[in-house]
Amino acid sequence: MPGIAGVAVRGSRAFRAVLSRTSRVGLVFYTLALGAGLGLATADYATRGGYPFGGVSVGSWIAWPRTGSLGADPYARAVNARRGEIPLAVGEGLLLTASQDDEGRALNAACTYRIAGATPPARAWTITVAGRGKRDPERPVLREGFTSTEVLRDVDGRFSIVLASDVQPGNWLPMPRAAGPVRLALRLYDTPVAASAGTVERSAVPTISRTECAE
Repeated sequence: MPGIAGVAVRGSRAFRAVLSRTSRVGLVFYTLALGAGLGLATADYATRGGYPFGGVSVGSWIAWPRTGSLGADPYARAVNARRGEIPLAVGEGLLLTASQDDEGRALNAACTYRIAGATPPARAWTITVAGRGKRDPERPVLREGFTSTEVLRDVDGRFSIVLASDVQPGNWLPMPRAAGPVRLALRLYDTPVAASAGTVERSAVPTISRTECAE
């Protein structure tokens, strides 16, 4: 303990010596640079992934009813600006995203998932792989999503999409990379649930189940 105390004392003296040799102008520039660095770092962290606030949980999915409204929070606007996307307005549709499966495990590109079921009533919808990392440049862009008009369905109108790295029969959605986190985006266009996302039942959204994992 005496050794640690001695190191602390010497460190404190050295810090005071540096301050004594630093001019006030230098300290001002140092403070401004530190503040700018911390501000840029926190802004990058807050807008790097999905929307940080305003989500409504529906099973594995999170609905974002206000990201395209006039009352959207500043963080949502910053995320939209960084992505270069035009969000769906309340009267246009509803965005739902998923970054985990039905068991609460984070979606990983090294695993295989089955997205199955139905969607809330809507004139049209799309399911795409969104963000969460750069696409592997060695992987060709074969498909990034499905639309309600092209997906293969069962006789009862329900569908099943396999999200995997390897080629799969039926509705196959390729992974964008070999490993790492992924996020799904479900966009409902001209849907009556856009103004009441909190009333959407879990059975009305597709399930996300992991079938196998390479890790």
